[in-house]
Amino acid sequence: MSRFVRFFKPMVDAGVTLVLWGYFIFGFLFLFSPVYLWAWCFALDRSRAFQRLNHLFFRSFVRLLHFFVPGLKIRLDKSLSDLGRCVVVANHRSYLDPVLLTAAFEKHSTIVKSAFFRTPVFGRVIRTAGYIPSDAANGLSDLLISRMQQFPAFFQKGGVLFIFPEGTRSRTGLLGDFNPGAFKIARRFEVPVEVLCVTGTDRLFAPGRFLFHTCIENLITIRRAGAIPADQVRQLSLKELMQKSREIMEAGLSDS
Repeated sequence: MSRFVRFFKPMVDAGVTLVLWGYFIFGFLFLFSPVYLWAWCFALDRSRAFQRLNHLFFRSFVRLLHFFVPGLKIRLDKSLSDLGRCVVVANHRSYLDPVLLTAAFEKHSTIVKSAFFRTPVFGRVIRTAGYIPSDAANGLSDLLISRMQQFPAFFQKGGVLFIFPEGTRSRTGLLGDFNPGAFKIARRFEVPVEVLCVTGTDRLFAPGRFLFHTCIENLITIRRAGAIPADQVRQLSLKELMQKSREIMEAGLSDS
């Protein structure tokens, strides 16, 4: 990186960050909120409509990333669009990871921190979209039970439930311990487990850093590392299923 670029980089990082977070706030308020309101009032399937709107909202964000960070390349496995009726597990390196997966899957659900369900506007959006609270505390037990009851229909319609089994972002790039939630759901509803590997998101938006890291060459990839078919999911114990998924993910990351 040249001395000229190093001098201006903090200002560019700040400017791009303001634009992108401005999109989150004002793009939602002035561009998308009227459409969400229309869907709330008139959509025959509110959850499906809100999932699609979230998908479009984050796809627009990814396009902005491409435009304002010229050195950035994003490569998504082309076969991601073929996924449906499955639980997707992926490693977690940045807050950008759920953004990219929401942009990748139109019919989707995911687990969101329970605190977000109590926020005035965002909480209503994720409730209506059929997202799942991370725990049953603070009056969310009925919602959690309701989500479990809706899973058969969700998977039957080709839905993708994506979860980061580490539960939090890795600050070293190494895989943390897996939580069992995603694998319990896959076993209970007898659906395949698809394992994805995410790389490069932490270089653009690192844990603990508010500003996007621009003015650098960066490649973000999301690719399918392997799958565990539904019949194997039924046969494996919970511990075996978690271990097999971890082995697939570790092998995929080592090849990245």
